[in-house]
Amino acid sequence: MSIVIEYNSFETSKKAPFGAVVEGTEVDFNIRVHSSNDIQQVILHVAQDGHWDTEHQFQMNLGPHSYQAEFTPISSGLFFYYFEVITNQESCFYGCLDGGFGGEGVIYLKRSDVQMYQLTVMSHVEKIPDWYKHGLGYHIFVDRFNNGNSDGHINNPKPNSFIYGQKSDLPMYIRNNKQEVVRWDFYGGNLLGIEKKIPYLKQLGVTIIYLSPIFEAMSNHRYDTSDYFKIDPMLGTLTDFDRLVKKIHEAGMHVILDGVFNHVGVNSRYFNQAGTYETLGATQSKDSRYYPWFTFTKYPQEYDSWWGVTDLPTVNKENVDYQNFIYGGDDSVIDYWTSRGVDGWRLDVADELPDEFILGIRQALDKYPDKVLIGEVWEDASHKLAYGKRRHYLEGGMLQAVMNYPLRKLIIRVLTGDLKPSEWWLELMTLKENYPQTVFKYNFNNIGSHDTRRILTALHGNHDWLEQAFGLLFTLPGVPCVYYGDETGLTGGKDPENRAFFPWDDLNTNLQQAVEHLYHWRSRNSWIDDAEFAPFHLDNYGIGYVYWQGDKKLLVVLNTSSNERQINSNDLMLDVVPSDLAVEIKKCLTDKSLEHGEFKIIEDF
Repeated sequence: MSIVIEYNSFETSKKAPFGAVVEGTEVDFNIRVHSSNDIQQVILHVAQDGHWDTEHQFQMNLGPHSYQAEFTPISSGLFFYYFEVITNQESCFYGCLDGGFGGEGVIYLKRSDVQMYQLTVMSHVEKIPDWYKHGLGYHIFVDRFNNGNSDGHINNPKPNSFIYGQKSDLPMYIRNNKQEVVRWDFYGGNLLGIEKKIPYLKQLGVTIIYLSPIFEAMSNHRYDTSDYFKIDPMLGTLTDFDRLVKKIHEAGMHVILDGVFNHVGVNSRYFNQAGTYETLGATQSKDSRYYPWFTFTKYPQEYDSWWGVTDLPTVNKENVDYQNFIYGGDDSVIDYWTSRGVDGWRLDVADELPDEFILGIRQALDKYPDKVLIGEVWEDASHKLAYGKRRHYLEGGMLQAVMNYPLRKLIIRVLTGDLKPSEWWLELMTLKENYPQTVFKYNFNNIGSHDTRRILTALHGNHDWLEQAFGLLFTLPGVPCVYYGDETGLTGGKDPENRAFFPWDDLNTNLQQAVEHLYHWRSRNSWIDDAEFAPFHLDNYGIGYVYWQGDKKLLVVLNTSSNERQINSNDLMLDVVPSDLAVEIKKCLTDKSLEHGEFKIIEDF
């Protein structure tokens, strides 16, 4: 092959503007081609997602230094592109690296092998509430946080359940031979317990409290909703909830609720398999209002359920009555709780909810000022495919952010040595390129949740890595959110081990103070929430990034290797950093030493 092609989707000299664009924006492409043969054509191919048989072809014209073409997407959605070069002797294609990464690509000899670059197109730029933009989150699994009753009694214990003898007991399930949970376990955390710990959260630096589900349910996690309009009696009353929201707001904080709308509990008032409720449930009669909400394959014993878990019958989100129940009517679930002061919602298993359903929730939420809608998505949410359908929830008018599990994965893998610094940089830059700017800047970041191993466990019990993980969480773009107890070093594998009770009598105060310092550092440096951001790496031994806005600058570096390193000028891979800033970074870091694992924040360098 005698053809050499130069293109890098991260560089605005090659593609402008960078990253996701609003529909109607002209996107300029520049590609350099070198060949010993006569170049006859250079073609830009663009395909709209799902319309693979109708690619648009744009002849690229030779300018002073490169071949140039423009493309203007007229609708929102995903577009994919690649280049074709034809000489008098041969032809080839140029696309992105296998895996869908942005940046520099590779030459492909066959069209069928080409991996195409992604171009994300939005209908409009989302407006993000200031309180959320500059927010500092804390995720509470309510049963496991704190019991606020002065005598420690448990509110309204559930039948066929057990209460732990000691708060320090490790969580476990009682299962039958089919591995079904037959006795739910509780510690007795409640809403009053959260209210009494507001001073603790305030001191820590929290401004957003994200609660696991609080509506009536059978389980301790409450993702099996029994009644969307009732606070679970073990957690307290509606009066307790109203008072908690009031106290949270008085403390200058906001509250986000967990919305579980894909499925309900098998013994909910809607399905009512055990006849627990006085209402006529779907399993009791085909005349029930709720019968059309569910899909039965053999009535009433067999029905669609979430991932085959029969305790969680799936609701048909296409059902208009259910849509109105959740978001369509003035007395909907979204309206009822949002009007009581809730500041935002996190949608459980957003992939299972049709785009139109999410759009309806967002429209209901938009009736109230300064609310936020976040989705649970585990992968790069810009191009998520679920059940064979592309999801468009980040292209405007639906989700404003998602739980940033890809970033959690990047943090863990680079700290444990599973990812080279150059790979960390490439993956982070690809997220930056694929996501709308508001999503990349204001994603709901986490290094742990009720669905993952505890961060300290994921980091093999290494406390140095844990502090570095917190450092990255609080200094990278996005809204940082700490899973309760991670700030004091709780450990545990996957559910149920990651849901132990908060160890109020056995705190790791050194770690807690380090996390508190980071909360307050981020609050003092909230200008970075709106600043420009560029990551880089230090050869094969470190990662870094820089923020800048006006005359403000901030630099973060971390030595991820197991040795002390002296930084040489050539170690600094500053490809996407503006040239004048790159000069300043080199001047600041060259010849400096970084100890093994050293995490350094340099302000106004």
